[in-house]
Amino acid sequence: MKPAMIAATAFAVAVAIAPSPGGAQDEGACPLHAAHQAAQGAADPHHAAVDERHDQATGVSHASSVHHFDLDEHGGVIRLEATGPADKAGRDHIRAHLSRIAADFREGRFDLPMQVHDQTPPGVAAMTRLESAIRFRYVPTARGGRVEIRTDDAAARDAVHEFLRFQIDEHRTGDPLEVRGH
Repeated sequence: MKPAMIAATAFAVAVAIAPSPGGAQDEGACPLHAAHQAAQGAADPHHAAVDERHDQATGVSHASSVHHFDLDEHGGVIRLEATGPADKAGRDHIRAHLSRIAADFREGRFDLPMQVHDQTPPGVAAMTRLESAIRFRYVPTARGGRVEIRTDDAAARDAVHEFLRFQIDEHRTGDPLEVRGH
């Protein structure tokens, strides 16, 4: 191959794999990333079992939805949304599920996370003990909803953060484990 042709080919490959201007490539849009994630999940029996129990307990498919867990200085947020913008049935099911979760958590009931994870998640004992210091609010979003978890109590906030970090790990969301300021 001629040097000019090698240079042109190298340039074309570099342009094709370079991140888009203004930020990193969206991992969800990358078929190789998606294949890697699928293979990783399939090779891990623990996480595959969590996904299966999640789907059964919530009625929301992990394959057609996306979880995110955010930690902030007042507690954090659980977000669940349908991946397809046209999936109105999925969106509505997620909304009903998260509304129920917020109500259960307000009453100190964490049965569903315990069922999904086949254990009592870290932070639940303290969140139950300190339930009067924690507020849970369901908020619908365009593709699903979120549960806002708020407290001004330091011990309750630590328990909420422990609970959310566990969720990040168990659901493999890749969300930051550190507290974000507002």
